[in-house]
Amino acid sequence: MSAGNGCGAPEGGVTLTDGQAEDQAVIQGTVTRDAQPLRGAYARLLNTDGEFAGEVATGDEGTFRFFAADGDWRIRVLASQGFSAEYEVTAQTGKVVDLQVHA
Repeated sequence: MSAGNGCGAPEGGVTLTDGQAEDQAVIQGTVTRDAQPLRGAYARLLNTDGEFAGEVATGDEGTFRFFAADGDWRIRVLASQGFSAEYEVTAQTGKVVDLQVHA
């Protein structure tokens, strides 16, 4: 789905729970600023060497989601006003990693 944000990254969608992950390893999150969802932030999926694996833009609800292989990953979140943060996560089939990012 096209985000219409100029970079071609798809927008994140509704969040999932562990019961909905079943045979997937899910890394997702919500980006907020001043307790409000932040549209147009970018979440990048990086391997442990810092190599780019994927990117999504947050939509109206400030959410992002990746379906990843089991193992260790980094999520880098970039937002307006110079915000940048990086999180180390471990993906596991049937589990949902849920990040709450306050930009």
